[in-house]
Amino acid sequence: MDWLHSKLLRRRTYLRFCANYYEGKHQQMVFAQAKYHNEFGRVFEQWSDNFCGLIIDSVNERLAIDGFQMTDEPGGDRDARDIWQRNHLDAESNTAHLESMIHGVSYAVVWADADGFPTISVESAENVVVQHTPGDRRSIEAAAKFGTDDWGREFVTLWWGGLVFTATGTAGRWGDYRARVNPLGAPPVVPIPTRSRLTSPPVSDLAVVIPLADAINKTVADALVASEYAAWPQRYVTGLEIQEDEQGRPVEPYRVAVDKLLQAESPDVRFGQFEAADLKNYVNLTSMLVQHMASISRIPFHYFLLNGGTAPSGEAIASAEAGLIAKTRERMLHYGEAWERVMRLAFRVLGDRRAFAFGAEVIWRDPQNRSIAQHYDALLKAQLIGVPRDQLLLDAGYTPQQVERFHIMREHDAEAAASLANRYPPEPRHDPRAVEAKKAASKPPQGNAGNTARKLPTSF
Repeated sequence: MDWLHSKLLRRRTYLRFCANYYEGKHQQMVFAQAKYHNEFGRVFEQWSDNFCGLIIDSVNERLAIDGFQMTDEPGGDRDARDIWQRNHLDAESNTAHLESMIHGVSYAVVWADADGFPTISVESAENVVVQHTPGDRRSIEAAAKFGTDDWGREFVTLWWGGLVFTATGTAGRWGDYRARVNPLGAPPVVPIPTRSRLTSPPVSDLAVVIPLADAINKTVADALVASEYAAWPQRYVTGLEIQEDEQGRPVEPYRVAVDKLLQAESPDVRFGQFEAADLKNYVNLTSMLVQHMASISRIPFHYFLLNGGTAPSGEAIASAEAGLIAKTRERMLHYGEAWERVMRLAFRVLGDRRAFAFGAEVIWRDPQNRSIAQHYDALLKAQLIGVPRDQLLLDAGYTPQQVERFHIMREHDAEAAASLANRYPPEPRHDPRAVEAKKAASKPPQGNAGNTARKLPTSF
């Protein structure tokens, strides 16, 4: 417990540092000299130009899980969907992805409730820590969850060696030990990493952009200071006798911001003004830093309101968002592996054979935003090559639950149509040729029809 607690504390400072940048609580005046920081540090104490939240949210909003394909059952696995819904994972999975991108990893803990049904809880990397088996980065030897209740008491749950330990107290002085057998036989903790690393822990998505965020804050702060002191023309006067008050402090002879006319009696007095500072230099530097941030994070330029902030349309938007879509699909790859493992553990709790469904897949919603006409045109073309209707409905954005309801609705429509046909049978249709033949037969004979027919000669 003490070893895992110390391991957690070593990373907790960095994790909270990344979380603060996502929330807009940035370090102030990182690149400023001490004198500048002392003069203006408090002015910008509560201010930051926060692009870090945009970088995380623009990916997270495209990550949505619609179901799981644990077997070959069409439309996804109903039992997996039931487990997912009962654990509120439509929303909790979004939180897990958010925490993972901020911290580099989040965790899911699988257990059983009093009725033996699987419970899945999403945990922060600030509270959960794992120790992998030496030489096997996929196998977890031990895992622990630490927390503090409202009374300030610390508690810990440790999974290790086929047992589950619980204790309260503080590091090095844990008390009230309780131990019981772990029915799963292994720690039921699943890491959900943003990107897997071979020799180092997962890294936050903000790690590479935090220095740029600090540079942007410093540049914009400089622009605000310049706008306060040098963005308007400052006037000066020479040859004017300085007046002092009773305490010997200089008295300003003019109210520069109010007086429209400055005058003096002495012919030696000269007035002038300095040119206003050009703030475009700050704007250009800020735009360059934001462009670097957009390139590194693979977020489209129009998200940052660069190039005039005009959003592209048609084929241009698909090209502009290609990097973002590729980044999102990469997150789906790593998160999908973790959620498949979570589902297998959930079925292990139930003693179901799907605990060994290593061919399981996550059904992700399409992360690409397309117009309805463009999307449906692509689906119609997919139908021509033989894609089944249910798969087309899933690709259209409908959830597996909606696809199942469509089957029921179609059955109801067919029953309603049959009932209507029985109630109002169609009138019998007549063959036009039969009608014409009947009319011809009913007409009186024409010409010599009333005379006895002549016998034709047999030869000429």
